[in-house]
Amino acid sequence: MATSVKPIELHYWPTPNGWKITIMLEECGLPYEVKLVNIGKGEQFKPEFLAISPNNRMPAIVDPDGPGGKPISVFESGAILQYLGRKTGQFYPADERARVQVEEWLFWQMAGLGPMSGQNNHFRNYAQEKLPYAIRRYEDEVNRLYGVLNKRLADRDYLAGDYSIADIACVGWARGWERQGQEIADFPHMKRWLDAVQARPAVQRGLKVAEDARAGSNLATDKEAQKVLFGQRART
Repeated sequence: MATSVKPIELHYWPTPNGWKITIMLEECGLPYEVKLVNIGKGEQFKPEFLAISPNNRMPAIVDPDGPGGKPISVFESGAILQYLGRKTGQFYPADERARVQVEEWLFWQMAGLGPMSGQNNHFRNYAQEKLPYAIRRYEDEVNRLYGVLNKRLADRDYLAGDYSIADIACVGWARGWERQGQEIADFPHMKRWLDAVQARPAVQRGLKVAEDARAGSNLATDKEAQKVLFGQRART
């Protein structure tokens, strides 16, 4: 008799980093159970969440069927994508040369596209004091990164050859181009890629996970949530 597959616990809030994992789980056809972590209410600081995500950031997963059949928790969205890619053999090639290309663009997103877009979003949309220098600084850097993305996609369909975790990592951030103060028409190859990736059924399903929770919050006006999310210092 076949044993039932236990779902992966996904600790999640609908943000570009969270979408990476819902998209990957949908693409791989893995069963999962969403455990919402409302970051505007400080649920990321609960001890039970910190036990699996010590950086108090979501997403994180707990796979009850980890290596050796024992549970494993994984935090950091890029590490989760790599783990799920190895677990399933999907969207993360075993060939070393192909894998290096995927990892280059995965870490490009983790170190550049994500953080710079996040800072741009903060200073454009959430900062209580509008600082023209900061806004221009991060708008320009996001624009530069879009240019890198656009050039890379000029002669290929996806970032690292075949569709991979590199594309999954980038799409949630790239789709926010308007909020980033950018014109997508300036980046036609990026636009073609973005349209193609967002047309994938698994991507569409992943982006819809808990979308009502996101729609029900307005960080731009929620001062209490801003206190929770912004200005954090080390906790002892």
